[in-house]
Amino acid sequence: MRHRVAGKKLGRKTAHRMMMFRNLVTSLLDKEHIRTTLQRAKAVRPIAEHMITLGKRESLHARRQALAFVKDAAVVSKLFETLAPRFAQRPGGYTRIIRLGFRDGDGSPMALIELIGSEFKLAKAERGKGEKKSKKGSAPAEDKKDKKEAPAKETKKDKGKKKAAAGA
Repeated sequence: MRHRVAGKKLGRKTAHRMMMFRNLVTSLLDKEHIRTTLQRAKAVRPIAEHMITLGKRESLHARRQALAFVKDAAVVSKLFETLAPRFAQRPGGYTRIIRLGFRDGDGSPMALIELIGSEFKLAKAERGKGEKKSKKGSAPAEDKKDKKEAPAKETKKDKGKKKAAAGA
């Protein structure tokens, strides 16, 4: 029976598993999203959320606890200076897991684990380049006036109908 036994072993010895979790949490806090297996994402989520909670405390003891796990001073400073203020009013649930399907090689379920709010940061960066966010293949916002006057493009379905009508 597994009464009060928390966490998954993931087929690794304790030292290897803890270093894997440290690396995953460090990458998640640094890049704000990582692609990994679903089981690893589920195992890393509570650790990452605990690190953000430590960042919200803003004390020397909390900073030292975070440094004891993360081992990268730049990531810890990012945690305390940028990530913790972002989640200051949020009581928990700082991460999101998005399922991505199955890996080609072994069929393992893959997932994207990301910090809440990181997707908005990416959208602002794209807008900063001078173009509005547009769908693939559409014109930029300035050319939309000209597009209304231009005739609509033919689709493959319309071309197939014309060929069939010409051949009959």
